[in-house]
Amino acid sequence: MKQTTKHSKKQRPAKRTKNSDRASMILSLLREFPNNKFSLKHLASASGGADKEGRRETLAILDRLYNEGIVEECAREKYRLTRTHLPRYEGQADMTSSGSLYVRVEGLENDIFVSQRNAANALDGDRVEVVIMHRGHSGKLEGEITRIVERSRKPYVGVAEVGAHQIFVRADSRRMPMDIYLSKRENPDVRDGQKVVVRIADWQPGSKSPVGELVEVLGMAGQNDTEMHAILSEYELPYRFEPEVELAAERIDGRISEQEIAARRDFRSTVTFTVDPADAKDFDDALSVRRIRDGVWEIGVHIADVTHYVRPRSIIDDEAVERGTSVYLVDRTVPMLPERLSNELCSLRPDEDSLCFSAVFTLDENLDILDEWFGRTVIHSDRRFTYAEAQAIIETGRGDYAEEVLTLNRLAQELRRQRFKNGAISFEREEMKFRLDETGRPIGVYFKEQKESNQMIEEFMLLANRRVAEFCSSRIDANGRKTPRTMVYRVHDTPSEEKLDRFRQFILRFGILFKASKGRAVAREMNKLFAKIKGATEENAVTTMAVRSMAKAFYTTDNIGHYGLAFPCYTHFTSPIRRYPDMMVHRLLARYLDGGKSADKQALEELCARASEREVVAAEAERASIKYKMVEFMKEHIGEEFDGHISGLTEWGVYVELNETHIEGMSFLRDIEGDFFDFDEQRYEIVGRSTGRRMTLGDPVRIRIKRADLQKRQLDFELLLGSRQAKRPSKQTPSVKRKR
Repeated sequence: MKQTTKHSKKQRPAKRTKNSDRASMILSLLREFPNNKFSLKHLASASGGADKEGRRETLAILDRLYNEGIVEECAREKYRLTRTHLPRYEGQADMTSSGSLYVRVEGLENDIFVSQRNAANALDGDRVEVVIMHRGHSGKLEGEITRIVERSRKPYVGVAEVGAHQIFVRADSRRMPMDIYLSKRENPDVRDGQKVVVRIADWQPGSKSPVGELVEVLGMAGQNDTEMHAILSEYELPYRFEPEVELAAERIDGRISEQEIAARRDFRSTVTFTVDPADAKDFDDALSVRRIRDGVWEIGVHIADVTHYVRPRSIIDDEAVERGTSVYLVDRTVPMLPERLSNELCSLRPDEDSLCFSAVFTLDENLDILDEWFGRTVIHSDRRFTYAEAQAIIETGRGDYAEEVLTLNRLAQELRRQRFKNGAISFEREEMKFRLDETGRPIGVYFKEQKESNQMIEEFMLLANRRVAEFCSSRIDANGRKTPRTMVYRVHDTPSEEKLDRFRQFILRFGILFKASKGRAVAREMNKLFAKIKGATEENAVTTMAVRSMAKAFYTTDNIGHYGLAFPCYTHFTSPIRRYPDMMVHRLLARYLDGGKSADKQALEELCARASEREVVAAEAERASIKYKMVEFMKEHIGEEFDGHISGLTEWGVYVELNETHIEGMSFLRDIEGDFFDFDEQRYEIVGRSTGRRMTLGDPVRIRIKRADLQKRQLDFELLLGSRQAKRPSKQTPSVKRKR
């Protein structure tokens, strides 16, 4: 529309006062459907009438809006709102493997979908400005990115493809579907096939690829250390300590003076031992046991006194805050603290004096706590047990410190029985582990089972965590009145009724009724369910969905209790070597034992949020390392057939977990032969268009290993249906074992 058209302001002056209502209705319609092109007749009819006068008034309004830059004529006598006048939102972009985006905007119920052509070169994690172009009937939003507010500095890991004049990095992440350009002149030492870490420096309009800047060369792709470091880099997790942090740790005086011992409660003459996995390198908790009289025992839970060595706001403490937690990949531990602390000064090694922070309980056979004491101690570990060694004593009644081990186990089993009676949920799944050769290549799979020796340690750690939380949460004055104190809690909210309803509908497929909908009744019903399906083919699928129906545990200063453990008050006190919140709790306990005032809630809440976020990132990295080893292990079995069951469904594929190994892969819906399958989200199943065949979680299936993509950490399965069922015998992996 130009000034010389028949719609110009000069020829058709607008009647602003008379047409205000009509103008408002036209603007509302244009804003509600910003991607639509409206005819003059349509706008006139929708705003009060399409007779001759109505069309004249509407045209006058459109003339005014055009001259004010609010509307544009996008075709002959077709109008829409100009892009500059669409409502603008700011949010974070999440990229898909196709190059399209979803923009998460705070306050909007639904994310805004942006196709690749409307993405304006935005990438995953960018802060962007977006306008909504279309609103679907189901609330779906479609938009267009108008500006990149802040480019994400997240790193991308990928394989360098070095050409004659340029380098392109093929990113491992599905959230970066395009190659990243690197200047060969600026990076002459990068070799073809190396795994590198890059950040996006720029992406100009019209350019096919974003320009990257090299952060680090990790090594040749496919080498174990290279791939593990790649996973850590992808999640922005460090795999080494800076020299100044290591130096600060080396300078810590590890000698225990007589003056320090005198200031602590001395447990060196009490039988004390650690129980840990066979491959553990740090031992941060120990148990002591002493008979007071018949039926009364003193049980000490002794935790490495990390905060004696690590002072607040020191370089080591700052690094621990940054890391938040130790990270456990398949083949290595990336510690929160330098080895000087985690494996030496704070490791409760046998036949050495060690400084601890302890929770000491006097218990009778009914588990009544007759007395409890918290404070700093010095211990001397008499024995380092592996879980297998402790289990052998429990099963045979013979071995070193058999009386003490058997006493602790008897009390622990009673603690466990009471906990479940009070409504704790028994989430127990076998933990898959890989046997690795000297190069880190997986050569077998086995499963770790939780036995009584594991439960013995777990129950006393839970007791200490619970009682420390209760002590720190409030101060009792001389009149018996409680005054709340700031505390760091580990909390777990009650499950949402909506998630439980989806879970209830799902297990109906197996003929299982789940009646509870809220409160502790849900926990009791869950435990009954787990007992009922133990060993059944649907056990894994039901347990997986049950876990998904639960809330996630996190750290906070606002106590809402721990639903899963059935504790009204709970914290983490027992692993300060590997979790920063435990260090926070140690400092709070010391403060309150000394009669100190309640700590700064806001400062602690910020640290809690950081720790919760780092915990999630660490768990994602751990899962990524497991996926990598799964793919590496199954690469030797391409073309072989296995039995499994459906473990997940999406609109693009079926996830299958193999029965013997619990290894998971995916079969794309488009690749399933014999029919076209669609995903029914409401019923959570896939349905064949012609055959009507339905498949859902837990269904037994047979697959063939089709592809093992190490770079994407992805296993592709071929789903074998009907006549395509394998004729040759099943060839299951022979190296799978249950570790007892």
